[in-house]
Amino acid sequence: MTSLNEYLDAGQTIVSNLLLKNYHRLGMKSEEFLLWLQLYRLQNQGDLFPDLTMIAEDMGMSTEQIFHALDQLEKKNFLKIETFTDVHDKKIDRYNLTYAFDKLDILKEQERFKNLQQNEEEAIKNLYRAIEQEFGRPLSSIEFQRIGEWLNTDHYSPELIQLALREAVLSQAYNLNYIDRILLSWERKNIKTKQQVAEEQKKRKQLIMQKELDQTTSNKVLPKVSIKNWLDE
Repeated sequence: MTSLNEYLDAGQTIVSNLLLKNYHRLGMKSEEFLLWLQLYRLQNQGDLFPDLTMIAEDMGMSTEQIFHALDQLEKKNFLKIETFTDVHDKKIDRYNLTYAFDKLDILKEQERFKNLQQNEEEAIKNLYRAIEQEFGRPLSSIEFQRIGEWLNTDHYSPELIQLALREAVLSQAYNLNYIDRILLSWERKNIKTKQQVAEEQKKRKQLIMQKELDQTTSNKVLPKVSIKNWLDE
């Protein structure tokens, strides 16, 4: 039975679960990934250019199979054999394994972009539904085209158009011309987000309240006050 000290002395190889989960999506076969892990393990132990025959023995594979897997890893740009000069001016070969992490970064970025695209498409669908629902009728082809221009030419976000729609509905203006005027007004003020719209609405309410207060004050009849002449004393 293996003792605890033997487990501890053997050390551990820590690799991100992202790589374990996605190596096949990156294009690595299982035996290729296992070879990459063996190289990664040995490099962490200080062996930058390990003996492949020893790895073949540990993996239970022939040296021909190991060399073939290594060749595939190189062709797929998961590693590169590089030569560098150490502090003693000695030339040393090593396997650069960081290319696999670079590929993982690209994969995750592609997935994020795909999710953003899907969310954007869903937001656009919801926008068309919301406008039709508020207008109480299907949109005409010209209206579809105009909304498309807002999105693709003017680059208004679906969220911003939804907010402009809400403003129009509150004013009981059920047409795209009114929404367009709202969007143009916000564009002149460089308003692009929901938070900026909320701040603009807050300022507008404060101005209205101040105007009403000023008007009330100006219309108020002030009581007559007699001025005492202190020289009559």
